Amino acid sequence: MSVVSVTYAAERRTGGLLALVPGTGGLLTVAALGIALLLFLIIKARLQPFVALLAVSIAVGLGAGLSVTELFGTVQKSGAVSLVEAGMGGTLGHIAVIVGLGTMLGSVLEVSGGAEALSGRLLALFGERREPLAMGVTGVVFGIPVFFDVGIFVLAPIVYAAARRSGKSILLYALPLLAGLSMTHAFLPPHPGPVAAAGLLHVDLGRVILMGAAAGLPAVLAAWAYAAWIGRRVFVPVPEEAKRAEEAKRAEEAKRAEEAKRAEEAKRAATAPRGPAPEKPVALGTLLAVIGTPLLLILLATFSSVAFAPSTGRSVAEFFGHPFVALTIALLLAYWLLGLRRGWSRASLEAVSTASLKPVGNILLVVGAGGVFGAVLKGSGVAQALADAFAGAGLPVIVLAWLIAVALRVAQGSATVAIVTTAGIVAPLLVDTGASQAHLALVVVAVSAGSVFASHVNDGGFWMVSTYFGIPERETLKSWTVLESVLSVAGFAVAAILSVVV
Repeated sequence: MSVVSVTYAAERRTGGLLALVPGTGGLLTVAALGIALLLFLIIKARLQPFVALLAVSIAVGLGAGLSVTELFGTVQKSGAVSLVEAGMGGTLGHIAVIVGLGTMLGSVLEVSGGAEALSGRLLALFGERREPLAMGVTGVVFGIPVFFDVGIFVLAPIVYAAARRSGKSILLYALPLLAGLSMTHAFLPPHPGPVAAAGLLHVDLGRVILMGAAAGLPAVLAAWAYAAWIGRRVFVPVPEEAKRAEEAKRAEEAKRAEEAKRAEEAKRAATAPRGPAPEKPVALGTLLAVIGTPLLLILLATFSSVAFAPSTGRSVAEFFGHPFVALTIALLLAYWLLGLRRGWSRASLEAVSTASLKPVGNILLVVGAGGVFGAVLKGSGVAQALADAFAGAGLPVIVLAWLIAVALRVAQGSATVAIVTTAGIVAPLLVDTGASQAHLALVVVAVSAGSVFASHVNDGGFWMVSTYFGIPERETLKSWTVLESVLSVAGFAVAAILSVVV
């Protein structure tokens, strides 16, 4: 059942906190206490965000006068609708498949050596003087199918090598890469954040891709400009551990090359048949084809639904452009082009795909709990009370969406929590407004932009960047925290301008 179909008459409720503070005032009080409780549980109590969101959803529902039956249904099969089940199922039914397929696709690209092939080709293309720009473009392209943290793990050695060759600050190379990875992770499907926001606000993913790219590309250009500025003013050397690891890796590679050379000479001397040829690097065209296929199919379906009348051709385009089908095609293409054709076994592909799904369980549970929170807000009448209150503030919804996401992000650190909570709050503001799908997609972009603002000490990404690139905390605040803020503000600004004309 769709979350939007679950509604209850809030004005007839008198239970919970409404017994003390009736009407709209009571509902707004419940909302304020719910947000405060959520922040307390995550920040102070250090409760896992999934558990915190679920607990707050139940507390808000009971505080707003919902009955146990309305929240959880009944043991007997009846017509009673469970808000918890409707919110969780209605959200994950759309998101889980997309995130799962996208995660497996990114994993195959990662282990196939696609990142090294892409960065190597771009570094050669841009030249030594423009290596920071090459790192940024690598982050954007490789960041489309892989998670932010995976991109750091895979591409960091390339950053180390570039910084060592030049003798310049590692910030000059790391920050453009991080900006590219962060932009795609925040603004573009199939990443969980924009997919979750699109699902909660019922927006076509094709339009989210278009608007996310329209706002994200100028934003990442602004972030690259800041990265170049701060990278020339703050010197951070390559971490010593990275130097030692790189030297050890080179020594090991040299040793293996020498051993392989001797073995080959021995084979030739004995006129023995040669073994299988070493695995060739991934061709750049192959890599771009795998990454671009789902995006093009989804965009083609969106274009067809707008430009053409209902027909067989349009139905075919919409079928292949559905995110489920498009990502499945891309994954199978990756299996063949990057795996089987290059000598991988089916068992290896299965192992890589299965291993990649383990980390997404937490993400999906948090997103599902956010769906429950949104369903409870709507079903209890709290969402409508918030919509009426925000409407009186006189601010456009897109501005409110960004401000709420920024506040939640800065307060508790998790971008995912900020996105799903904000989407649940602003969804009622968009009901019956007549907003186009393009405008709704820009609201998704605003929420996503707000969710990356000012990454600081309460965000795991802050410490990942600091420790992995050996950047002291003070310099991380100057560089990474400000970089994320530039990305957020610039992306929101472009989205707000576009919202005036679409």
